[in-house]
Amino acid sequence: MSLNSTWGVRRRFEQGKVTINEKKFLGYDKDSEGNLIINETQAVIVRRIYKDFLDEKGTAHITRELEQEKVKNWNGTTKWYESTIKSILQNEKYKGDAILQKTYTVDFLTKERVKNTGKVPKYYVEESHPAIIAPETWQAVQLEMERRKKFCMEHGIKNLDTRIPFGGKVICGICGSVYSRKTWMQPDGTKRKVWMCSNRYKEKGVKGCESKHVNEEVLQKAFVAAFNELVTNKQYFLEKWKGELEDSNALKQYRLNEFIGILEQEEKQEQFNESLCLRILEQIELFDNKGTMHITLLDGMSMKCENNN
Repeated sequence: MSLNSTWGVRRRFEQGKVTINEKKFLGYDKDSEGNLIINETQAVIVRRIYKDFLDEKGTAHITRELEQEKVKNWNGTTKWYESTIKSILQNEKYKGDAILQKTYTVDFLTKERVKNTGKVPKYYVEESHPAIIAPETWQAVQLEMERRKKFCMEHGIKNLDTRIPFGGKVICGICGSVYSRKTWMQPDGTKRKVWMCSNRYKEKGVKGCESKHVNEEVLQKAFVAAFNELVTNKQYFLEKWKGELEDSNALKQYRLNEFIGILEQEEKQEQFNESLCLRILEQIELFDNKGTMHITLLDGMSMKCENNN
């Protein structure tokens, strides 16, 4: 009976007939005929997670904010896990498609299921149900995941810390390591935020890199100067970005549209804007002890700045 049932399920898969359990599936319910329908209250949360990620927030950052705001998960609780956020961001069902038989039952008595690594066929069904996320946005998220993974591997870090400005984005041009933020106590009792190459004193008492520390205010001023350069040359950049839209991949298109929207609304900045920095900065690379730095934005533009402090 179990084998007959399994055969029947796989036959339905072959025919593109989708059966999805919506119980633990944030954003969807089922109608009276068993078809998936969008739960608009939960769909708002799903769309927010995708946008937050593309606005350069990390999965840990998103998890923390949802819990702080007491946003309800699929089960009605306000407890969120980083693994849940990653799963939501990678699930093709949110763009209206479905991969069938990702897992399968290996023992009909114990009901044990395992991940399908090719032992049985998988089936991909397009437009099997209403989409919450546009396919282009879903694809942009996958490309952004790949970009961050590559960036972290290149600079020897586990994750980008998006909770603080410049987290994981200040790179040592001497050894290639990332800078980390330190808090130094001043003689007058005030605190000073500085950034230092994480390889400088990796071993206690042993200098691992000749780079020097940099005050956070210097990084903030450099970012403000870079953004104001965009505003000064607004017309040039708007025309450039609009011309690149058609031949760009999904992630680049998202970025260009974001930059266009920002530049059309924003004027020159006098103060450092942390949210703006998170959305458009890719990295700041410090090249030598004289304070030379290269600022690279997420549209691909790079400019040179000098630290005169």
